[in-house]
Amino acid sequence: MTDAVRGSADPPTVDGDGVRHHDRALVLHPAFKSGPRAQYGGGRSPETRLDEAIGLARAIDLNVAAAEVVRIAEPRPSTLIGSGAVERLGALIAEREIAVVVMDAAISPVQQRNLERTWKAKVIDRTGLILEIFGERARTREGQLQVELAALSYQRSRLVRSWTHLERQRGGFGFLGGPGESQLEIDRRLIDERIARNKRELEAVKRTRGLHRKARRRVPYPVVALVGYTNAGKSTLFNRLSGSGVLAADLLFATLDPTMRRVTLPDGREIILSDTVGFISDLPTELVAAFRATLEEVLEADLLLHVRDISHPETEGQKQDVEAVLHSLGLGDRLEERVIEVLNKIDRIDDPEARTALAEQEKRPHPALAVSALTGEGCDRLIAAIETRIGAALLTQSYKLAHDQGGAVAWLYEHGEVIAREDRPQDIVLTVRLAPDTAERFERRYGAVVVIPPEEEATRRQG
Repeated sequence: MTDAVRGSADPPTVDGDGVRHHDRALVLHPAFKSGPRAQYGGGRSPETRLDEAIGLARAIDLNVAAAEVVRIAEPRPSTLIGSGAVERLGALIAEREIAVVVMDAAISPVQQRNLERTWKAKVIDRTGLILEIFGERARTREGQLQVELAALSYQRSRLVRSWTHLERQRGGFGFLGGPGESQLEIDRRLIDERIARNKRELEAVKRTRGLHRKARRRVPYPVVALVGYTNAGKSTLFNRLSGSGVLAADLLFATLDPTMRRVTLPDGREIILSDTVGFISDLPTELVAAFRATLEEVLEADLLLHVRDISHPETEGQKQDVEAVLHSLGLGDRLEERVIEVLNKIDRIDDPEARTALAEQEKRPHPALAVSALTGEGCDRLIAAIETRIGAALLTQSYKLAHDQGGAVAWLYEHGEVIAREDRPQDIVLTVRLAPDTAERFERRYGAVVVIPPEEEATRRQG
């Protein structure tokens, strides 16, 4: 068992579904001995999964008073866990005055209701807990809409009990159910209305996001996105590379909304650095669908930094979880060419042999770079790798420009990297490194320019 006591100076807060922050909580991880749930969590140890669930509970300031792994030989349709465990845990809940029980698994509405009646405590499953965290972390309008849409879809699938708290939050829906309409039908209709409204609002926000993305393409800075398992240190690395002040806490899902900063690399090129929400195993399907728009930033990125907590005992399992999400987004065939693997938190590794093994990984054909976002160790090598990878994706193009095409010359200096210039009596020859779409846009805008074929360029340089 795990005991954790927090101060009670701050008054507890109450959310719309009855969970009071700072409440005493019991965290349970069901370990299934057989059946389809036996491999729940990707085959990781139940103790590791319990630790992660404790971290999730603490992320919304629940006071974890006790935690344990519950072994389950055969899942019970009524309560999931056996009657003996239900009775034993009920005594613990009463003794420790526990108000919230976190079940680190998916439980049915019937199981939730039966456990709540027996234990006289609020019961939430893994999906409900993650929704609670996302609801707290969302700051942008898009993030808030996505969270609410996910929560509505989750509750809709569970044939909800009461949603009157939504009316208090948003000033009411403005109508009541007609004669003979049951509370369940009213709840379902209210949720369907809200889902439809959220989807309309979310589409408008996504259109605005698309316009911003197009605007960034017009100023063609490469986009470098940080991805990784939650609490891998992405935000700390983001702050290290960008000099920003994004929240970087030792909490699961400390970052929810994508944050972007323009960063100038040592070679003078500029990039847009994007910090994204952390991935997690067994992410609720409602959230995968709802956060598709946020993950589009990953799809649009020119380069991904896969940040791993190399000090975590389950770092390989976390890597597989992240890669599974990237595959589901359609990036599976291009991972190696678009990803730099960043082995973070090496400041926590003292074993010389482990350090040597990490150094060896930097010599692979697709190297993994060992860094400490906290101390800065290895970050210079990471920046150099970003420069190299971005540079490899650029075109090197030579243009003949007339002397009266000063606007075109200025455009190339502004949007590309001019690596050679030759001022001749009849024209100017500029050799520039550009992103392919930028080169296409330049040639479309200044149609009179002459592109020097590679063979002519080689002859010209030899001459």
